[in-house]
Amino acid sequence: PNAKPNAAHRALAKLEQQGKVRAVITQNIDGLHQMAGSRHVLELHGSVHRNYCQKCGKGFDAEYILKSGTEIPLCDACGGKIKPDVVLYEEGLNQQTLEDAVFYISHADVLIIGGTSLAVYPAAGLIDYYRGNKLVLINKSTTPMDGRADLLIQAGLGEVFSQIR
Repeated sequence: PNAKPNAAHRALAKLEQQGKVRAVITQNIDGLHQMAGSRHVLELHGSVHRNYCQKCGKGFDAEYILKSGTEIPLCDACGGKIKPDVVLYEEGLNQQTLEDAVFYISHADVLIIGGTSLAVYPAAGLIDYYRGNKLVLINKSTTPMDGRADLLIQAGLGEVFSQIR
């Protein structure tokens, strides 16, 4: 709950405000991109900031969950179990979010992929929709896609984006 956006989150938000970034596609569920000011964020794995009752569908914010005091928070309307709006192991990704991600990737002039091993599917497969020739890959360790990158930077995202003015 005390996590704060880093230099990468802030730089992407600034680039979006300048019209240079059309969308941020993330596997993170922490909402830090939005906290930094990004407006068009596609959360492939959902967000812990959205929660809903599995019985009646009522929505709850993260604050309600944190203050519930129980292992499994219960709905104040019907008593049903509240689940975070995140993709859990073996659950499918939201189809609309995936389609939107494919659209933005397939229409991108430049695609920057950062902070991922590119080993978790289906998200890792989204790179296959990029048709351009300006693929930038930023990651501390090697990935199976390093050979496809037009620019490969092996460093942390925060370190790289903190140098962008």
